[in-house]
Amino acid sequence: MAQQLDLQEQEQIDALKAFWAKYGNLITWAVTLVLAAFAGYTFWTRHQRDVASQASTLYGELQTAATAGDAKRAAEILGDMKSKAPKATYTQLGALLAAKTQADKGDAADATANLQWVADNGNDENAAVAHLRLAGLLADAKKYDDALKQLVLVKPASFAPLVSDRRGDIELAQGQQDAAVKAYKVAYDGLPDTAQYRLLVEAKLTRLGAAPAASAASGAAQ
Repeated sequence: MAQQLDLQEQEQIDALKAFWAKYGNLITWAVTLVLAAFAGYTFWTRHQRDVASQASTLYGELQTAATAGDAKRAAEILGDMKSKAPKATYTQLGALLAAKTQADKGDAADATANLQWVADNGNDENAAVAHLRLAGLLADAKKYDDALKQLVLVKPASFAPLVSDRRGDIELAQGQQDAAVKAYKVAYDGLPDTAQYRLLVEAKLTRLGAAPAASAASGAAQ
């Protein structure tokens, strides 16, 4: 009986050796690849977290520069952000803020370049903001056709009222008052009643003699 068990154990050992000889190398490589993939994912996750943290810190510095109206310093910090964290959301927000600071200082060229960068590299929402601001800068430069083309590139449906409002601004600048009123009405109707921005659109309509009916009635009641 003992001898039979010994033979069975030897057969099992021999079978295991044969299996390992045939598949051992493949198993070793498979395990190695799994471990390497896990290590790579862990490194990537940690790296992304570090990048986001770094971008957040730099964005805080950029905000400080923007508040001080230091467009040069804001541009330097943004350059650092683009170099270290080009895909971070904070970098997109930094580019929008730097562009505003530059535009406020009369540097339309650099502001346009940063807005275009966000339009090309940002998420849909940030890209939409960039297109709207580009439309404004182009309209200021009397490049009305180019400004209107920027509005067509805005993707999120939630931005439709803002697009209509900006379209009204451009059409009004072109002397097309009726078209501007129509665009402002679309913007007004598309904004929530509680939106503060709606008051701005209402003021534009009122100035053009086309105050929304509800507001006109309210004014008459007072």
